[in-house]
Amino acid sequence: VQLQASGGGLVQAGGSLRLSCAASGRTFSRNSMAWFRQAPGKERMFVATISWSGGSTYYIDSVKGRFTISRDNAKNTVYLQMNSLKPEDTAVYYCAAGRWSTMAYEYDYWGQGTQVTVSS
Repeated sequence: VQLQASGGGLVQAGGSLRLSCAASGRTFSRNSMAWFRQAPGKERMFVATISWSGGSTYYIDSVKGRFTISRDNAKNTVYLQMNSLKPEDTAVYYCAAGRWSTMAYEYDYWGQGTQVTVSS
């Protein structure tokens, strides 16, 4: 599975962005998908995950109610809709494919990352 993330950019606090992650490979629909983020000087951290069917999702507390992860298996794409963005959401966002988990090591495939910058 190869992953290509896009949709990042510069937005003011309170604004919205939608990240996309396009996957190649026939096994996309068999994988759980996740978004992680890494802020400057910090470790990569889990943000959200979605099961292979899309029926289950899980978020870190700090984004609950603001971010929504979704997937379209027909298009081999996973999305992260981010609303009410805050400056602390600023990071490089990575999509990943693998086993349902909040731990990075459970994900075998990673996209290249897309920068999200939220100005105050």
